[in-house]
Amino acid sequence: MATPTTAQITMYTTPWCGFCRRLKSQLSREGIEIAEVDIEQDPSAADYVMEVNGGNQTVPTLLFADGSAMTNPSVAQIKEKLAELG
Repeated sequence: MATPTTAQITMYTTPWCGFCRRLKSQLSREGIEIAEVDIEQDPSAADYVMEVNGGNQTVPTLLFADGSAMTNPSVAQIKEKLAELG
C-alpha cells in the first residue's frame, strides 16, 4: 500500500464497504496508487469524511493532492481528476 507521501489520493474506507473494495481493485488494475485510511480506526479521518459529506460517514471518500474530495467516484472520474492535476 502506498504511503500518503507517495500517493496522490487518500481513500477513506471501512473494512466492510463493498464499494471501497471494488474501487480499490479497479484502481489497482489501472496502476493508480492510493493511501488507504480506515475511518473506523482513525476518528479524525471519520470527522473529515463527515465534514465533506454533510455529516454522513459515506465511503469511499477520496481526497486529492489539491485538497478536493470525491465521494464514491467512478474510475473515469478519478482518472479525469488526476489528469487535471497533472
